[in-house]
Amino acid sequence: MPSSEAKGWSRSQGVPEVEEAVLRYIVKRLVHTVFVIWAISLIVFLLGHVVGNPVYLLLPQDATQADADRLSHELGLDRPLMEQYLVFASHAIQGDFGDSFRHRLPALPLALTFLPATMQLAGVAFLISVLLAVPLGIVSAARQNTLIDHVVRVFSLSGQAMPTFWFGIVLILFFSVQLRVLPASGYGTPAHIIMPALALGYTSAASVARLLRSAMLEVLRQDFTRTARAKGLPGLFVLLRHALPNAAIPVITILGLEIGRLLGGAIATETIFAWPGIGQFLIQSVANLDFPAVQASVLVIAVMLVLVNLLTDIAYVALDPRIRLD
Repeated sequence: MPSSEAKGWSRSQGVPEVEEAVLRYIVKRLVHTVFVIWAISLIVFLLGHVVGNPVYLLLPQDATQADADRLSHELGLDRPLMEQYLVFASHAIQGDFGDSFRHRLPALPLALTFLPATMQLAGVAFLISVLLAVPLGIVSAARQNTLIDHVVRVFSLSGQAMPTFWFGIVLILFFSVQLRVLPASGYGTPAHIIMPALALGYTSAASVARLLRSAMLEVLRQDFTRTARAKGLPGLFVLLRHALPNAAIPVITILGLEIGRLLGGAIATETIFAWPGIGQFLIQSVANLDFPAVQASVLVIAVMLVLVNLLTDIAYVALDPRIRLD
């Protein structure tokens, strides 16, 4: 949803004033975005040092305390915490998160190599979500309180109630174990992406379908839709030409937020289906206490989520001329 700065606007505003307000709004959101990313970087840094010392995972079992002290010094883990964060922040601004403890490669480029698989999974899941949600939401609103409407509402409630990881396990048990028609894990063919994308997209589709139904019902009660029907226009034409465009603004807003949710939700889905995305890489890095890889992965995911939210706010401003930006 749009941020709290976006409120009802006055039609007496001239075009230059509106353009200036838009610019101020975008600048405000950019400042907020920078602050959020900084806060996330601080939290990630602190949490990374709470979970444990990676030195003992990197050294062999017969290593001495002197070996541990020497490796801690080489990694900079023996410095005061504030000094470690200042060094981390100064390097992170330049895109340098250090080398992965496990892979001995620069952490940020390594994390970015897993990003295309995550984007592919989130993209297909988003497509499934839209293809399911839009027709179901329209039909449910047009056939309110009928059997179809009840089925769609059950679909929406169950999709929002079921955890993504649980639904993914159910898909594996049914399609891979029982029917043996889809691979349970892996990457590389269209068959591999069907189940993880469906598991990820179902919850999103349920949320969007429910919102679209509510928005359509509200629009269908408006005078202009009743007038269109009174003129004898076909019901389908009224739904698609008059009701849907007016109900689309809140739906487009939630779709933008759902993109971010899909990117974040891919962490659990990738782990269940062994999908080689940045989410699975993050889980493995956490298990190995690989601080640089964890920090790079989390910040990459966080930056994507924050940018999606920023673009959603700006898109809402562009789509709805009834809001004032200052």
